[in-house]
Amino acid sequence: MEDFFQGVESRTHAWVSGRRDLHWHALFDVEDVRRLLTDPYRELTHRPGLEPVPPEFIHMTILHSGPEADATPEEIKEIISGVRERAAAVEPFDVTFARPSVGHVALECAGRPGVPARRLWELTYQATAEVVGDRWPLIPAAFHPHATIAYAGAEAELADRTAMKVWLSDHGPDHPVTLRVKKISLVSQWHDRRHIRWEHLEDIPLG
Repeated sequence: MEDFFQGVESRTHAWVSGRRDLHWHALFDVEDVRRLLTDPYRELTHRPGLEPVPPEFIHMTILHSGPEADATPEEIKEIISGVRERAAAVEPFDVTFARPSVGHVALECAGRPGVPARRLWELTYQATAEVVGDRWPLIPAAFHPHATIAYAGAEAELADRTAMKVWLSDHGPDHPVTLRVKKISLVSQWHDRRHIRWEHLEDIPLG
C-alpha cells in the first residue's frame, strides 16, 4: 500500500501535518459505528502498515473546505449560515455502506445512494464559494460517499493487500451497514501523519 498522509501532503493543494482545515462531515452515532463498522473488522484494521480509525473519528467527508486560518470568523459564520439555509431543503436519508475494500491508501467502505449525499457536497461548496470565491479549491473534485476504517501510514509497505483480501473472503459480516444522515457537521480538522483529529464547530440539521 501507499502512505495516505504523504499523499495529502504532496498533492497540488497540500494539507500539511498539524494545519487545521475546515471540513464538512456526516457523523454518525458512535456506538452504532463501533458495533457495525469498527469492532467487526478489528483483526483487519490493526495490522502492520495501517492506522486504524477510532469509532469516534469515523466520518463520511462531504467537503474539505480550506485552511481555517485563511478565513475570518465572520466568513466562517457566513458559510455556516449559507449551509444552514440550503440544508433545510434536504431531508434526512440513509446511506448503506458496503463491506470494506482494500485500496492502495486505505480500507474504505463505499456508500450508496450517491445522489442525496452529492447534494450535500454541492450545497456546502456553493455556500463556501459564495463567501470565499475561488480562494479554496473544490476537494474532492468528484464526490462519492464512503467511510474509511483504516489509513495506510508511514510503514504502508508492510500492509499485505493480498492477505487482507483473503481475510475479508473468510471473515466479517456478510451484509452491508445502513446509517442515517440527519445532520452535517463543520469541524476544524488536522492530522499528525498517523491520525485524523478534529475540533467540533457546528451541527446543521437536515430538513
